[in-house]
Amino acid sequence: MTLDHADELVAAPSSPGAARPARRETWWRVLRRDRFAFTGLLVVVGYVVVALTAPLFLGWLGVDPYTYHLDALDENGAPAGWGGGISAEHWFGVEPLTGRDLFAIVVMGSRASLAVGLGATAVAVLVGATLGVLAGYAGGWVDVLVSRIVDVLLGFPALVFMIALGAIIPLRFPHSPRILILVLVIGLFGWTSIARVVRAQSLTLRSLGFVRASRGLGAGSGHIVLRHVLPNLAATVVVFATISVPGAIGSEAALSFLGVGVQPPTPSWGRSIGDAVTWFSSDPMYLVFPGLALFGITLAFNAFGDGLRDALDPRAVRR
Repeated sequence: MTLDHADELVAAPSSPGAARPARRETWWRVLRRDRFAFTGLLVVVGYVVVALTAPLFLGWLGVDPYTYHLDALDENGAPAGWGGGISAEHWFGVEPLTGRDLFAIVVMGSRASLAVGLGATAVAVLVGATLGVLAGYAGGWVDVLVSRIVDVLLGFPALVFMIALGAIIPLRFPHSPRILILVLVIGLFGWTSIARVVRAQSLTLRSLGFVRASRGLGAGSGHIVLRHVLPNLAATVVVFATISVPGAIGSEAALSFLGVGVQPPTPSWGRSIGDAVTWFSSDPMYLVFPGLALFGITLAFNAFGDGLRDALDPRAVRR
């Protein structure tokens, strides 16, 4: 009997092989029925499309986030006119002191926020899922080592270390891309939670019947992990990644707000919010529009993540 035939024999309802087409159709149908979650998905897709096409979109509108419009400012450097300089030319008004178009800043700022949020989440998921599977399936000293590393990292004040690294690394490596630094720093401090979840799931999966049967038929550990453990962890990892993106975007915004994130003139929601604090009394719209953009993407990802978790939950009642 070949190993491929053995895999067919040990495939169980919890194994990914037999019921995959029906399960895919079911979770998508459940997700579509959840209007809040499906709307969140559409909003996320809209943000991603805007971020990917931002230069073309702004070029078509004839605005950009780098041109100074000093004529739109008063003698104190504040936007002239109502609502921070809102007009037919500047839909969201202009930035104080520079007169840069705020609509263009918000649109172009989506690129930095989404790039850092998605990139940092990908790094955290890759590291956390890998170490979680190794700890949960291998057990023994590997499990002890990974668990102790997780405990140590959870005891660190993550934001303080991210601020320190965000300030030190550019000084030591002045030509390094700031967005890549943020992706690595946020991602490497964000993998511990998913590692714990994946470890617990792996501990459960390695004791199930289809895994023991595959092992008894001669399958190696690598084969079992790739063919049985990882496919059964896919839903958990996808859902965890989805609900982790808002946290990564918020971390980027916080670091930019504190001045160690994305640096000018690159547009960033977090830096715009930080700059807007001192202008709130005279130009509240400078804070409102970047804040609404940040609020919208985090709410959309949270709504989509919650709905996806319910749709992929095998214990949920399907109606």
